[in-house]
Amino acid sequence: MARNGARRPATTDDAPADGTGTGGPGEGRAGGARADEPVRRRLLAEATRLFAEKGFENTSVQEIVGAAGVTKGAMYHYFGSKDDLLKEIYARVLRLQMERLDRFADAPGPVAERVHAAAADVVATSVENLDDSKIFFRSMHQLAPETRKAVRAERRRYHERFRDLLTEGQRAGVFRDDVPADLVVDYFFGSVHHLGSWYHTDGPLAGAEVGRHFADLLLASLRP
Repeated sequence: MARNGARRPATTDDAPADGTGTGGPGEGRAGGARADEPVRRRLLAEATRLFAEKGFENTSVQEIVGAAGVTKGAMYHYFGSKDDLLKEIYARVLRLQMERLDRFADAPGPVAERVHAAAADVVATSVENLDDSKIFFRSMHQLAPETRKAVRAERRRYHERFRDLLTEGQRAGVFRDDVPADLVVDYFFGSVHHLGSWYHTDGPLAGAEVGRHFADLLLASLRP
């Protein structure tokens, strides 16, 4: 399993440019809409690296575009600000996890097995993208209030989907119902969100192993 997956954010210290002229939004285009994507990925990759090395507040837009080899106009074609880069670093991980949670939740089979699979997966994918999450949570307080609110809303949707899966198990009598499902979600994801404070990729356990342990503990606590 890959255990790095670091991502890169952006900076708000310049007003958006129109992106026209030499090296604008079409830079790197080899034909077709998909040809723009490498530019976007380069911007995210370099922003992630610079945010990790220097911190969000100490990284300028000029440094990001210079490292990515594009112009500010090209960057503003994809991201309206440095805040948007930081938001996307975390949002792409959250989108991945949401898609996977939906598949687990909608799959056939016993609800306990689906909860276990979803719980193990969110830990494993968090470890695979640990640098992204660490950068985001370290700098989240510096985002504009509306951007911070939007990210929290996206994360809340994930938590609510997971909670609905727990509620399904409670209603079926598979899980204990004397503890509110919302409290179970807060308890479990409080641990997941702190992975970055103690997990090391060179440690004895891979992300998938940690995920299985977390899922086992969750299921054990939910038994009637």
